[in-house]
Amino acid sequence: MAKFAFSRNPAFATNAQGGVVAAQAVSTQQLDEIYNRASTPAEGEVMTVEDTIAKTVGAFALLLVGAAVGWISGMPILWIGAAIVGLVLGLINSFKREPVPALILAYAGVEGVFVGGISSFYEAAFDGVVVQAVIATLVVIGVTLALFASGKIRASKRATKVFLIAMIGYGLFSLVNLVLIATGANSDPWGLRGSFTIFGIPLGVVLGVFVVLMAAYSLVLDFDFIQRGVNNKAPRRYGWTGAFGIMATVIWLYLEILRMLAIARR
Repeated sequence: MAKFAFSRNPAFATNAQGGVVAAQAVSTQQLDEIYNRASTPAEGEVMTVEDTIAKTVGAFALLLVGAAVGWISGMPILWIGAAIVGLVLGLINSFKREPVPALILAYAGVEGVFVGGISSFYEAAFDGVVVQAVIATLVVIGVTLALFASGKIRASKRATKVFLIAMIGYGLFSLVNLVLIATGANSDPWGLRGSFTIFGIPLGVVLGVFVVLMAAYSLVLDFDFIQRGVNNKAPRRYGWTGAFGIMATVIWLYLEILRMLAIARR
């Protein structure tokens, strides 16, 4: 994800005042000042919360346009194809060290088609589930943002390490589950998520709650990335990185909640 691919970027190695930390080998103050002036972005070209929000809103607006297309068309071949293209674009954006606005906006549009199409599919099977998923997603985002803004929750090295391990474990489970469904070893439409229960509760519901918590922490990492970028006066272009990170996390959060509600309502 973007937050990890860009966490080691030189733009974020500056101090809180925006000046690059000078090497001890520099022996003259004049040389130090020249180096700082050359390395610090000019005023108006640094990352700000307002500019990052504007970029995020623009990306989500394009995503909603794509979602409308996917919802209205309702053609599985369209949104399944969009899912594949979106996955490729997501990986490209995640591993590029420098953000490319065109690729991020393309990701937003394509993912919108996928989200709209699969939402229409779920809505046809479970009336009202999309509204429930949207409301639940907004609640999780609002609570997470409020806790982060109040300082009650912060990203930490230990929590991030646990998060990465959990992500790897969840990824492996999802891969195995997909293979079981594709090979017919498990006939349930949701595979182990639907066929296996814990105290009568489908695994998909229990796992869904766990994944929602993971997605919430992923949002914390996105907010932390933006906060560090603003404090360190990173170049303005990295606002696109923050926008991409939030968008990717929100899409993931929404889809997980949508699936969890569908399994629960079955």
